[in-house]
Amino acid sequence: MNKKVLYTLEYNKITEQLSAHASSDWAKEHCLHLKPMTDPEKIRQAQAETGAALSRIYRKGSISFSGIHKIGMSLKRLEVGGILSIEELLHIAALLDVAKRVKTYGRADRENISPDTLDAMFQSVEPLTPLCTEIRRCIISEEEIADDASSRLKSIRRSIQGMSGRIHNQISNILNHSTTRTYLQDAVVTMRNGRYCLPVKAEYKNQISGMIHDQSSSGSTLFIEPASIVNLNNELKELYLKEQEEIEKIIAELSNQVAVDSETLLNNYKLLTTLDFIFAKAELAHEQNGVAPEFNTQGRIYIRRGRHPLLHKNRSFRSTSGLAMIFSCSL
Repeated sequence: MNKKVLYTLEYNKITEQLSAHASSDWAKEHCLHLKPMTDPEKIRQAQAETGAALSRIYRKGSISFSGIHKIGMSLKRLEVGGILSIEELLHIAALLDVAKRVKTYGRADRENISPDTLDAMFQSVEPLTPLCTEIRRCIISEEEIADDASSRLKSIRRSIQGMSGRIHNQISNILNHSTTRTYLQDAVVTMRNGRYCLPVKAEYKNQISGMIHDQSSSGSTLFIEPASIVNLNNELKELYLKEQEEIEKIIAELSNQVAVDSETLLNNYKLLTTLDFIFAKAELAHEQNGVAPEFNTQGRIYIRRGRHPLLHKNRSFRSTSGLAMIFSCSL
């Protein structure tokens, strides 16, 4: 269709309304770039899909597709032996959460309902519950891996807690000496370069035996690691390195599990984004009190109680009986 005609009709504003009902980036973009169709069969198929979605909305309410992230690049990286980030693994889990929600929505109350054009799509969605459960079990957030992600990680973190306790006890003994307190800017323990230090007044730096790791911007405070806890700090640092190694191992194992199901995950993404697009159309139809038109190949249009989609849904006009308008192309 002529772009000038679409602009005059404010078609872009309608596609923007449609896009607002979609959740995934793909569906939103697809809505915005949607153009009028001219193939009668494709039109009837699209109308049937929208009608089926609208029927489900009337019967069971709306379904949320929120949580769909692009996973194509992540899956391609797995193909060449790469490892996913924590964020990417959470995106996979979020996609599977949507798949589970959509699967449940698709099969609910279908026993006494005639099949529709969306049944096959709903049936093809695979929630991959064991994979999703494992990711959720191991990863709490983008910044935190669960203690129970592996028995070794749990053991390492227990050792870290124990070592941190020993260091704090040692430093407490140092702080309990009244003479030591006079050397400090504050009677607190701080971290510098991953090591426990004391904030020592610069003029007393020779009174505290240990290693200087940092100083304040004014130079009046030096952060010194007491010699008595150097070995303990070394052991703590080694434990943190072991913790990071174990976390990387856990992430790699989860990535391998995702790789096994990569084909199913990609298919899920395609199905869910397509359903997101179809239900966006149905939500707009529901909002607009829209009805499905009957199509013909003669270019005839008869509008009864029609209105522009940008007008309030309660405003309409009744067309003259028998009115027929001939357009230069089939819609």
